[in-house]
Amino acid sequence: MIDLLAQPGLIPIANPVPRFSWVMVSPQDDDAQTAYEIRVGSSQGCWQQTVFCSWASGRVASDQSTAIPYQGKQPLLPSRFYYWAVRVWNKRGQASEWSAAQRFVMAARLSAPGAVNAPVYPLVKIPLAPAKIAKLGEGHWFIDFGRDAFASLQVDPIGGNMGRQIGFHLGEALEAPQRINRNPGGSVRYHLSPLVVDGRGTPYTIALPAQDLRRMASSIGAVMPFRYVEIENAPVELDPATLRQVVVRYPFDDEAARFESSDAALNAIWRMCHYTIEATSFAGLYVDGDRERTPYEADAYINQLGHYASDREFTLARHTLEYLMEHPTWPTEWVLQSVQMAWADYLYTGDDRSLTRFFPELEKKALAPESANRRDIVDWPEGERDGYDMRPVNTVVCAFQYRAYDLLGRIAKVLGKDPAKYEEQARRIAAMINDKLFDAQRGVYVDGEGSRHASLHANAMPLALGLVPPERRESVARFLATQDLVCSPYGAQYFLEALYEAGLGDRAFALLTSHAERSWSHMIDLGSTITLEAWDPKFKPNLDWNHAWGAAPANIIPRKLMGVEPLEPAFRLMRIRPQPGPLKKASLDLPTIRGTVHVEFEQDAARAAVSVELPANARAQVSWGSKPCGEFGGGKHRCEVSLR
Repeated sequence: MIDLLAQPGLIPIANPVPRFSWVMVSPQDDDAQTAYEIRVGSSQGCWQQTVFCSWASGRVASDQSTAIPYQGKQPLLPSRFYYWAVRVWNKRGQASEWSAAQRFVMAARLSAPGAVNAPVYPLVKIPLAPAKIAKLGEGHWFIDFGRDAFASLQVDPIGGNMGRQIGFHLGEALEAPQRINRNPGGSVRYHLSPLVVDGRGTPYTIALPAQDLRRMASSIGAVMPFRYVEIENAPVELDPATLRQVVVRYPFDDEAARFESSDAALNAIWRMCHYTIEATSFAGLYVDGDRERTPYEADAYINQLGHYASDREFTLARHTLEYLMEHPTWPTEWVLQSVQMAWADYLYTGDDRSLTRFFPELEKKALAPESANRRDIVDWPEGERDGYDMRPVNTVVCAFQYRAYDLLGRIAKVLGKDPAKYEEQARRIAAMINDKLFDAQRGVYVDGEGSRHASLHANAMPLALGLVPPERRESVARFLATQDLVCSPYGAQYFLEALYEAGLGDRAFALLTSHAERSWSHMIDLGSTITLEAWDPKFKPNLDWNHAWGAAPANIIPRKLMGVEPLEPAFRLMRIRPQPGPLKKASLDLPTIRGTVHVEFEQDAARAAVSVELPANARAQVSWGSKPCGEFGGGKHRCEVSLR
């Protein structure tokens, strides 16, 4: 990778000091890199004679394989093509062959040194043929493209029939089999576009409303979310197979991640959430769905974590982070989540440039509750707050502010700054919450200072965000174990994290796979292939059917149920701690910047077995819940634990 781009040939590099990353592959278990050598040159002759190199690092004794900056004495020149390659030495002192050379081109205008401008790929258009076609009557056709997608509709030339008007109905929802819901309500999309045959010899692009141009480049044009098409008054010679759903999305590798388990409902939920991350990338920025098409921190953080679990591309996440740093939104605790986004970016990439550039802004965002133009939100819409008692001193907001200062302390250490004032502020906030906002008699957190009401949110957020002291975790967990999903799909992210943090994998699994009205299975039953903004229209009448903040299982399944999370930046050290509840077996392929991590397990009443395959140059602490298995390096490993 160059500057986190796995395909740098698709976009010029504007950074005059790009950073290089690679995956080490070794046939030997428990292997690791001990040294590397990078060469960069305008021709591949550099590999034979370093005199032709812009930079030849020489042998560098280091296990670092991510985010290594260009250090050549010769600057990389604008509009110039270059090649780079790397070789490494393993634990036995053996040198690898040179990697295949990766070609890249510098931009015509380079950024100023130290500037941060995350490169992003151009959006792609992918024409898809119908999955199903049915003739409903004379000139009346029904087409199902199989999945909802942000797209346009293209039709091949129509011969003859000059002046004939054909009706094209596009929609996301059905009111009956093979019948589009033409009045779906809320922000679920339906559109009728008439097409008058004019005899042209080129394909038609069906006209879409002006609102569908929002956030779309002129080179892309309007897109709307739809899965189904009905055609009325079609001429005999119009073959519905000549229609194409032209899907717009960010470049995405569908095969990079994989999950399969013994539970069919969980598999379907993962597929929907995984696809949601891909489908909602249509704007080249994480947005909150079709109705607003606006980036929000709370939405973007869940989207970011889901993207890390879905593809080995980190550019869109960083681009969105940097956009929101300069274009914050209004909810108090959503602004605070910018600090969480920045820390996650560093943990998953190992690249500290965004932390360096935006540290002063992150400090300011940690003060969000003191800003007069902020408003506390807790959850959205208001009816999803579990009766939350809004008080001036708000438990959920205080929990997010604690987390922001806790992470600022960690970020300060990474950047070589003194973390003391951030650590002290985190301690002060935690002490205040635990002194003033905890009901010791009931063993729960109340919603705010002076409140007697203890909501799901006031207990899930503190536990998920790490401020519940050990002696209180049991009572808070006991309270949460009795709760259903009395929150929005956004709040479910933190509720599920809290349950796994408390070791309540059984309860988390029950909620993940529930078929109740508030569940991901219910979204599927409603007919959507992308996660919804709310569990059902009754909870949010203007909901849309394409909201990535509803896709929490895309990250919860790999991070918490399968238990794979980075402990050190760029997965140099990771934790693998499955908490599958009653799930009998499952397997996961998780893409990381160091390569794919494979985890599978199986369990019965007596034992559990965990098998892992780790990239070389990575290590993992493996356990089964709280039962340790061991620490392993790259390669294949297996361990068993007794459950008796």
